[in-house]
Amino acid sequence: MLTRLVFGLALLASLAACQPKDKVTYALISTDFGDMKIKLYNSTPLHRDNFIKLAQEGFYDGLLFHRVIAGFMVQGGDPDSRDAPAGKDLGVGGPGYLIPAEINALHFKGALAAARTQNPEKQSSGSQFYLVQGNPVSAQELDAMTQRHGHPYSDLQKQLYAEIGGTPMLDYDYTVFGEVVEGLEVIDAIAAVATQAANRPVSDVRMTVKILN
Repeated sequence: MLTRLVFGLALLASLAACQPKDKVTYALISTDFGDMKIKLYNSTPLHRDNFIKLAQEGFYDGLLFHRVIAGFMVQGGDPDSRDAPAGKDLGVGGPGYLIPAEINALHFKGALAAARTQNPEKQSSGSQFYLVQGNPVSAQELDAMTQRHGHPYSDLQKQLYAEIGGTPMLDYDYTVFGEVVEGLEVIDAIAAVATQAANRPVSDVRMTVKILN
């Protein structure tokens, strides 16, 4: 585990040195249900640069959204999902390294966040990500979340959760490193597909990912 983390840190540090700090990068995730334009956050440079690197290498092209839970999120990025036969268990694959946590954003609908296994440092998967669908959330529910994680929500954050929804139960536990700026309806379309064991869609939902600038 330590070797994987050290390798990932060295790789991502070299990538971050090449990324202009004021440049805003967008990615396009394409599916049979439509396209989603994603803004990648400069406030999470390790995750941003890793996503850019993998996308430019074609890592994501042909992979599945292998875990879909309506009202919650859609997840993909497992390299084992490429050409995976029906019924194959998915969700544990990756590029061979982890990414240190960069937790500083919330899980509003459309948030792009890094999946992870349970670990005390909250290190992220090197490639797996999810897009938040969620549901509208009341101020009372957010107050209950604050009691759990100790972070109060501002009036604006409460308004956004009430109006566009999200999954605040994930706040401060997972790194959000981008957001959908066009194509939110595509998340809804993917989340509505029929699923089977382990929340895998009955019919494969494939993706391609391209960096736009």
